[in-house]
Amino acid sequence: MEQTISWEQFMQVELRSGTIIKAEEFPEARKPAYKLWVDLGELGIKKSSAQITKRYTLEEVVGQQVICVTNFPVKQIGPWRSEVLVTGFEDEEKNIVLAQPQAKVPNGQRLL
Repeated sequence: MEQTISWEQFMQVELRSGTIIKAEEFPEARKPAYKLWVDLGELGIKKSSAQITKRYTLEEVVGQQVICVTNFPVKQIGPWRSEVLVTGFEDEEKNIVLAQPQAKVPNGQRLL
């Protein structure tokens, strides 16, 4: 059974909208991944790593608006420092599908 949380606990997670403005191959990653730069509006441009290479090319991921967790501690992934978590879901083949707003929203907008 899933554990329930309070509204206050949910509000501690900063889920915000951002737009991927740059993406590069990440050959040093243990699993295939891209290095991403995400524009989070007033929070600035933050770096992330995402294992989305099976579903997205570098060209198609740039410009995608995504939902990010912005208040995790920085995570060192090999030589890369991931500052935010870009969220997604596994499909039937266990490939990551980006979690995205249904319509364009301002970068940095908090999910409520």
